[in-house]
Amino acid sequence: MIRVDEKGFYGKFGGAYIPEMLHPNIEELRDNYEAIVASPEFQQEFQTLLRDFVGRPTPLYFANRLSEKYGAKIYLKREDLCHTGAHKVNNTVGQILLAKRLGKKRIIAETGAGQHGVATATVCALMGMDCTVYMGELDIQRQRPNVERMRILGAKVVPATSGSKTLKDATNEAMRAWINDPVGTHYIIGSVVGPHPYPEMVARFQSVISEEMKWQLKQKEGRENPDAVIACVGGGSNAAGAFYHYYNTPEVRLIAAEAAGLGVYSGKSAATTALGTPGILHGSKTILMQTEDGQVVEPHSISAGLDYPGIGPVHAHLFDIGRAEFVAVEDEDAMKAGILLSRTEGIIPAIETAHAIHALNMIEYRKDDVLVINLSGRGDKDLETYIKWGGY
Repeated sequence: MIRVDEKGFYGKFGGAYIPEMLHPNIEELRDNYEAIVASPEFQQEFQTLLRDFVGRPTPLYFANRLSEKYGAKIYLKREDLCHTGAHKVNNTVGQILLAKRLGKKRIIAETGAGQHGVATATVCALMGMDCTVYMGELDIQRQRPNVERMRILGAKVVPATSGSKTLKDATNEAMRAWINDPVGTHYIIGSVVGPHPYPEMVARFQSVISEEMKWQLKQKEGRENPDAVIACVGGGSNAAGAFYHYYNTPEVRLIAAEAAGLGVYSGKSAATTALGTPGILHGSKTILMQTEDGQVVEPHSISAGLDYPGIGPVHAHLFDIGRAEFVAVEDEDAMKAGILLSRTEGIIPAIETAHAIHALNMIEYRKDDVLVINLSGRGDKDLETYIKWGGY
């Protein structure tokens, strides 16, 4: 059975490897979050906001033309229709309610593609809380629309100028900022990464995705379980949410699409499970791309949200025990898949999601298998990348 233990480990992966100055923050979260989240008052407010503010449940859409092309029954879980344009807001709503109950006055966050930053800025505006978002300098350039959205919502966007100037570096900066103000600040981590209890907490807030999938499939197919669930994985929050209620259902295949960049072995890749080894990254033990002496290898992906050198510990565990299948999708193939979905279903996906679409070409399945792809975000933020790539 797949579950997290009291120390935050999924099998060999997880835990809390943090500086001494962050122990009070993590202890406060660990000691209080389960009771807070389980309380009827929290659940009532959380569920009301998911329904009335986020717009849940999101549709489970039968992709007719895509299904005809691939010879399977392909459903898209439409997280792109959430308020702010991606699944990220499920988690930020949960964490802002938690922060409010912990008496925090200021919120910080990291972001890669900018969707988590927008979702954090959104809930901070909703709750009247100060918000600072750390974002890699390169990502600020390639995700300009989301940067402007954050600023309009009242957030301060701070560039990370070290390393590859992407998500890893933004996370480093956010961690440093948290150390400087451990009492008044809550750090809303956007993926299933970081020290315990973050990976399980984020997965729990995102588990609404697979919770809805089950009853929606029951309505549409007469059964709760698909043959496979497919999702892209950087840190892996959308995948964790889509997989959550199927972890212990072995007849449901879990397929994770990572970013191979210019090629798995090109030196410009973010294919963590193909290239990584166990190590410590951003407060937990996981699988990450690193040199023999433990230096993090800079990742590369055309997709800012997948441009990360590791995966969350739950995904490392799923990979380690063979419960999930990981495929590595190159930039070019992801871009083609994004255009394919746009022109067959009228849905422009985030480039992150496009990696999951291309996974259809990399897995085997039977005719009329029911496959659910978690459509984690919409492609508005990526229009410049699509235009530059395709010459439109």
